[in-house]
Amino acid sequence: MVTNGRRPRLPLPSGNPSRHPFLAHEGPLAFAHRGGAAGGTENTLSAFARAAALGYRYMETDVHATADGRLVAFHDATLDRVTDGSGPIARLPWSEVRRARVAGSEPVPLFEELLRALPRVRWNVDVKSEAALAPLLRLLEETGAWERVCVGSFDEARVARAQSHAGFRLLTSLGTSGVLGLRLRAYGLPARIRASARCAQVPERHGAVRVVDRAFVRAAHARSMQVHVWTVNERERAEALLDLGVDGIMTDDLEMLRDVLDARGHWPTAP
Repeated sequence: MVTNGRRPRLPLPSGNPSRHPFLAHEGPLAFAHRGGAAGGTENTLSAFARAAALGYRYMETDVHATADGRLVAFHDATLDRVTDGSGPIARLPWSEVRRARVAGSEPVPLFEELLRALPRVRWNVDVKSEAALAPLLRLLEETGAWERVCVGSFDEARVARAQSHAGFRLLTSLGTSGVLGLRLRAYGLPARIRASARCAQVPERHGAVRVVDRAFVRAAHARSMQVHVWTVNERERAEALLDLGVDGIMTDDLEMLRDVLDARGHWPTAP
């Protein structure tokens, strides 16, 4: 059944991978991309806390592992672009990474700190390196945070390994090759797609190629798969994508997406 162009979201039956608690939300999902990266303090606790104060219940972040295996919320492989530190995270101990300051003021957080500080938030996590996968799965096991996390990566094999280790406790999205397969299916062509993935998290376009159109959304929904689009910072694009029936939008412009969804009656009224 479809209601107002939306597929109903029901409680998760035990062992059913198609209805994970992470996706149990009325209306489209609003993701604060890196906590609202346009503010300059991306992937910091202060950015995520601001997003939560605006009403965001879903955050997008990235994880890398330090040389001593600590899991940090950080996009780049090196500290250089956004902090006053330098060097590759994979070669630095946490004791050094923790001294770096994003935009000269905000510390680089451990992902476990974010889970603890914002217990009502759900996290879309891009696993940026193979070294980060095992620490992430170990952290989810230790904290029991399986229902609060969706794991993705450009590397389809990496996400498939995560799914294989964790089973259906873990929600995963398609990697690049899986998205290509879904795009081919939308064209009516045969393609293999990992059956355990429940989300396709994609850009609206890849170069000159349009990724998200009505056929792509329809192909995803036929597989009980949601479509989340990144990174959408213009009101007109957000409106058009929602009209296509996408299930989530990731944005740096937190106020814009909040206002668009609020006008459609989809902004949450309580934390």
